[in-house]
Amino acid sequence: MQEDPACLPVIVKLPAALVRLFPEASRQVEIPASVATVGDAIDALDRRWPGMRDRICDTMPSIRRHMNVFVSGERATLETRLAPGAEVVVLTAISGG
Repeated sequence: MQEDPACLPVIVKLPAALVRLFPEASRQVEIPASVATVGDAIDALDRRWPGMRDRICDTMPSIRRHMNVFVSGERATLETRLAPGAEVVVLTAISGG
């Protein structure tokens, strides 16, 4: 029997630097398919690991300048819509000169 695509969880991949701050967190997390936006997914992460939202988002609210979030390979904002089974990748920005 095939799994209903509408029920596929959203997969969130987190950077090691962020996971180290939350000892119970893992690099890849499944979020229920019911989340509608990137902001909802980040809220779901924050419910599991309080304080994670503050590490990813600023008080505006928006994604922090030193963080990048991609959905299916495209740069995302908190308002970016998520389809069931979407892949959300959170990366820390790399700077240098």
